[in-house]
Amino acid sequence: MLSRSASLFSIGYATKALGDFLAQLKQHNIDVIADVRSVPYSKVFHDYHRENLQRHLRAEKVRYVYLGEELGPRSTNDEHYCDNQVQFDRLQQSNAFQAGIQRLLDGLAKGFNIALLCAEKDPAVCHRSLLIGHYLKSRLHIDITHIDHCGQPESETSLEYRLLDETGIHPDMLSDEKACLERAWREQSRRCAYRRPEAD
Repeated sequence: MLSRSASLFSIGYATKALGDFLAQLKQHNIDVIADVRSVPYSKVFHDYHRENLQRHLRAEKVRYVYLGEELGPRSTNDEHYCDNQVQFDRLQQSNAFQAGIQRLLDGLAKGFNIALLCAEKDPAVCHRSLLIGHYLKSRLHIDITHIDHCGQPESETSLEYRLLDETGIHPDMLSDEKACLERAWREQSRRCAYRRPEAD
């Protein structure tokens, strides 16, 4: 067991050179990459194909675990969709999602710094914030740290306030801040959540 206290991060790789990505992991003392992509491959950034990434991480002594089935943004369960768009609040209640969250908690309890990996450059448009980060903060009071494209940290709390500007939702005399933050999350989730192709 590692002696230091552990933290949870997220990181995206789109347009990020592999060397920069690995340097940012070192900068933030990441021990484990938890890959939360539903499909752990990239059409453009081949260094981030699952097998290639595992090899690169192994050379840096960073562990890799695939959690895309548990914490990915898609679902094979029709009950998780409305009008062919996945509903993050429904996905958060699924057994698979809960099992994935427990695996993260177990890793943190063992002292590992864990970074959730997905493709999106900006966590504000990615399920690593809208699905996972939101759940961890609202239900478990865990404030995940998102590593931005340049390697700078942004807390989930800070990101949630950024969503107010992204969505144009702001507190007024008839709505309190907490309610506005929730509305902004729902609106951003509506904009960004996965839509499956309609059947012919």
